[in-house]
Amino acid sequence: METDGRRGGRVTLATVADALGVSRATVSNAYNHPERLSSTLRDRVLHTARELGYAGPHPLAATLSRGRVNALGLIYEDPMSFAFSDPAAVLFLQGVSEVCEHEDLALVLISGGPAGAVARVALVDAVICYCDVPIDGKLAAVVDRGLPFVVVDGPRLPGAGHVGIDDRRGAASAARHLLDLGHTRLGVLAMPLVDDEWEGTADLERQDRARYRACRERLIGYREAVEAAGHRWSAVPVEERSPYGRDAGRRAAAALLARRPRPTALLAMSDELALGAMAAAADAGLSVPGDVSIVGFDDVPAAADAHPALTTVRQSHREKGRRAAELLLRPHAVADEHRLPVELVVRASSGPPPWR
Repeated sequence: METDGRRGGRVTLATVADALGVSRATVSNAYNHPERLSSTLRDRVLHTARELGYAGPHPLAATLSRGRVNALGLIYEDPMSFAFSDPAAVLFLQGVSEVCEHEDLALVLISGGPAGAVARVALVDAVICYCDVPIDGKLAAVVDRGLPFVVVDGPRLPGAGHVGIDDRRGAASAARHLLDLGHTRLGVLAMPLVDDEWEGTADLERQDRARYRACRERLIGYREAVEAAGHRWSAVPVEERSPYGRDAGRRAAAALLARRPRPTALLAMSDELALGAMAAAADAGLSVPGDVSIVGFDDVPAAADAHPALTTVRQSHREKGRRAAELLLRPHAVADEHRLPVELVVRASSGPPPWR
């Protein structure tokens, strides 16, 4: 605590209360529950506190006395900068933030090393795990602490809430769309399947080792649609580049478009990869969709603004963030599962193959 410079003594909440002739609860309310005091009385308390050199209740002490900190934690498996740079992650963060603003809660972003050191000590009441990984690292730290938590896009865990989509169904709808248009030579642009910074064509063995649930489910969806149409999945090249992003899509698509015979349609596991693929087609002097059709996944704002506008699978990342935060505000429902809808949005980037 700060001291009263005039008397050299230790200034406490009780000092302020005695100086004003009010109760200690009144002084406490001026800081912690201002709605319980008139604006005039609160101003008097704060003015007197400043004159005496009292800075208010110590945040940690107040936290311990209440047993809560009025803060939600948001854990990312990716570097924290991803939350502010990836379009889908930005939308998700907006959804979480809207709920926190409405409920007057703080939001703590948690990243750090795989051992989960930050997650083990972060001052939060509950946690949203935006982690598409098995139970290790930061996710294990949350489980060990016994905090209420919700997993988004990752594995379903006992006692935890879950928010996600049917990735397999969405991917299958994208593949069927291209197959129905008459395409038989497809290529896939994959997000990283395994966390090893590997680049190249992902063979069937690597596809089977996919660590991330969303990648695994989308591959299965593509595969089921291709095989249901009577084609061999082993004939569909899957290109993987690292690190994830638009440039990875550009480089993966360049490799696919250099193949002979060239694929006439590309399935991208995200819009960022698809937008990179559109740039690669332009680099190769190919028109979209005249020479090659491209379908993404996410429907981020840039998809509709692309030239041509991108056909994609729509999911609401913003609603995903809102649902995750709202689950944590309802203790009786925190273990619920919410599966949000997906929808194929057909735009100008997909059309029949060149020979039709």
